[in-house]
Amino acid sequence: MAPSRNDTTVSAWRPSVPGVVEVFHAHFTEYAYPMHVHEAWTLLIVDDGAVRYDLERHEHGTPLDTVSLLPPHVPHNGAPATPLGFRKRVVYLDSSRLSDDLIGAAVDTPDQRDPLLRHRVGQLHTALARPGEELEAESRLTFVAERLVRRLRPRPAATARPDGPAPARRLRELLDERTVEGLSLEEAGRLLDAHPAHLVRAFSGAYGIAPHQYLNSRRVERARGLLLAGARPAEAAVGTGFYDQAHLTRHFRRLVGVTPGRYRSSSR
Repeated sequence: MAPSRNDTTVSAWRPSVPGVVEVFHAHFTEYAYPMHVHEAWTLLIVDDGAVRYDLERHEHGTPLDTVSLLPPHVPHNGAPATPLGFRKRVVYLDSSRLSDDLIGAAVDTPDQRDPLLRHRVGQLHTALARPGEELEAESRLTFVAERLVRRLRPRPAATARPDGPAPARRLRELLDERTVEGLSLEEAGRLLDAHPAHLVRAFSGAYGIAPHQYLNSRRVERARGLLLAGARPAEAAVGTGFYDQAHLTRHFRRLVGVTPGRYRSSSR
């Protein structure tokens, strides 16, 4: 529902990340949402100001260290709690990430004061805002969803699976085979018959690097070879699976220390 106030900045998009329905960033100063519902889960953090809202006839608020999770199908509203309004980041998730049996617990405790969860949600939004970083976003979302489920539905710690480094090795082989075309964690989980969170933990524990970092480093390695062979940076980006030249440049500079163009011009 579009606000009518002028002091408004919004940005919305749908990334290619399984489970994500929409990402919505907004700055509102005076606009107040009327009572409404969503079909998706609303995962909300506030970066400036605060939001006051009603959920199931109970008033709630969103200080800066809070992660708010509003369940689907439950009416809620929202209004600025400070004179300067609020700046928020929201990701809407479908039931593949959070099942409907968590709705009751989310209604009872929609605001989670958890610094680690707050930090991870911020990291998720950073990845979601970068085209080409879908695997990183999916990895981060997996851990965010897992922590939310743990807080809403406490359970005894699961016994570690006695499969040693096998999942990590098999995921690395998949990433090596699919370096250019890429691989989602959801697909990897189906192929390897393992939960995505378990795959990320096993891989990171075995190799000291997250799957998305490993994939990007392999792509940069291939790009170096193409650049030394005379390819232009834009060609190297397309040929190694990066979203575009800017995506290649960001990771290339981080791993090599210079831009792809400078690296190419330095070759003899």
